[in-house]
Amino acid sequence: MSLSGWVCVVTGASRGIGRGIALQLSEAGATVYITGRQETSLKQTAAQVKERGGNCVPVICDSTKEKDIEDLFERIKREQNGRLDILVNNAYAGVQAIFENMGKKFWETDPSIWDSINNTGLRGHYFFSVYASRIMVAQGQGLIVTISSMGGLRYLFNVPYGVGKAACDRLAADMAVELKKRGVASVSLWPGAVQTELVTQLVLEKETPQGGDPMLKEVFANGESTEVSGMCIVNLAKDKHLMSLTGKVLLTCDLAKRYGIKDIDGRSVTDYTSLTFLLSRVPYLSWLSAVVPSFIHLPRFVLTLASNRF
Repeated sequence: MSLSGWVCVVTGASRGIGRGIALQLSEAGATVYITGRQETSLKQTAAQVKERGGNCVPVICDSTKEKDIEDLFERIKREQNGRLDILVNNAYAGVQAIFENMGKKFWETDPSIWDSINNTGLRGHYFFSVYASRIMVAQGQGLIVTISSMGGLRYLFNVPYGVGKAACDRLAADMAVELKKRGVASVSLWPGAVQTELVTQLVLEKETPQGGDPMLKEVFANGESTEVSGMCIVNLAKDKHLMSLTGKVLLTCDLAKRYGIKDIDGRSVTDYTSLTFLLSRVPYLSWLSAVVPSFIHLPRFVLTLASNRF
């Protein structure tokens, strides 16, 4: 119960990664306020938390509505005596739209897909961060984790997705600049391929994934559970060197190595930057993955160079 007495907010915790994070934070002893738009699915998450002996407060909150967000934090201040330790910006409403438009170019897609992807998953993150930071700055400590992805570095899925994820990474980094002297850390967290309920439905349970990419199904079949991100956040929150990581993009596979984390079924967390994994994705070179040591990784500065536009 390493987070006993802590107060956390996880947005979009009705299902998927958000639910997995809420389960892990509550299992570690924290009181977790979970947000979502659907009361039924929120109560399902709360029931799972209770089964594990955790403490969860489900709150119907639309991440696109500032009044809902403001009311949530006013409630937390009243009920928790002004305490808030962790905010996880996870809410995302664009998965269905992404898979429904796989293979289409941006000019072939209804432009409203921008709002589906980035109103909740970017604008909402900013609003939540503003209200959370007001509490954290006043108490002189806190952690804000913004869930992002490799799509912030290179093209993935579509244009609005990549723009949104790049903005999430920049949001976490720029907030860190202003929050660091106040004792509040802000990081961007990149999970790997995650076996969420929607991914299982739209990718793993189909004979061929939408978009016609057979590799997509293979990658997600070996993906991490929704609780790996939660394990990483629990350990990160208790890290004595947390402030040295503020402003950075952190990968779940890196944090898994740092803290010795295994997935809930005992599997190792897939390292997408290992040379072994990368070679296995390249035709005619995949045989090398069997002989290359698994501890050899792609240096992180190479990832930065890959996105260099100068």
